[in-house]
Amino acid sequence: MKIALMDSGIGLLAAAAAVHRLRPDADIVLSSAPDTMPWGPRTPEDVTERALACARAAAAHRPDALIVACNTASVHALEAIRAELEPALPVVGTVPAIKPAAAGGGPVAIWATPATTGSPYQRGLIHDFASGVDVTEVPCPGLADAVERADTDAIEIAVKAAAAATPRTVRGVVLGCTHYELVADRIRAAVEDPAGPPVELYGSAEAVAAQALRRIGAAPAPDAEPSGRLTVLLSGRETEPVSAALAYAEGRSLLSVGAARP
Repeated sequence: MKIALMDSGIGLLAAAAAVHRLRPDADIVLSSAPDTMPWGPRTPEDVTERALACARAAAAHRPDALIVACNTASVHALEAIRAELEPALPVVGTVPAIKPAAAGGGPVAIWATPATTGSPYQRGLIHDFASGVDVTEVPCPGLADAVERADTDAIEIAVKAAAAATPRTVRGVVLGCTHYELVADRIRAAVEDPAGPPVELYGSAEAVAAQALRRIGAAPAPDAEPSGRLTVLLSGRETEPVSAALAYAEGRSLLSVGAARP
């Protein structure tokens, strides 16, 4: 079994680590183009072109499923990727976890890139899944780029700024960019009052990993022998993982066990 994931950069690590937890025997292909980041400010046509290039590079390795592990690419390019690759290759998109967050009753904050915050796409999800729930949209300028660089100082500054814009009453925070899941602990520490009730973070990594397995009729087997192989593609070229990936537990987990064997 082989599962491919694509993103502009290392935001795909969270979903890749989730795939590996569910199926340690699966081969994993990571396809990204960090030299073209950030995708958020680009036009939809430009995002689609770049996302298709990453998807094609991944598809060339003949995976059983492809996860579009990027919110921006899912918004603008998912339809085009599916039109080109399905039904031969099942394609799974990423949607912010607004529905499960709102199910808790709120109040809820949605952390997302400035381009996504307030967008018709996000407002549509709020209308469809969080009607009647107190929702605050929080733009996080610079956070995805800081995570991509593993710049701890820049991450701290961006997280503190977003936390300051987040009402202290929130009980759930939706991580509306896959990069944010890599610094979930820092986000929780910034928004949670030690003297108050816990704040739940809602990411999409586990859900998209499970959906990819369902699409190909594979059951989770977390106790399987870790025998998978890891392939890393940067702008279509096979290479070693970028050094920033090792700054995060998700990246180290892929490199420290069977799925990391090049």
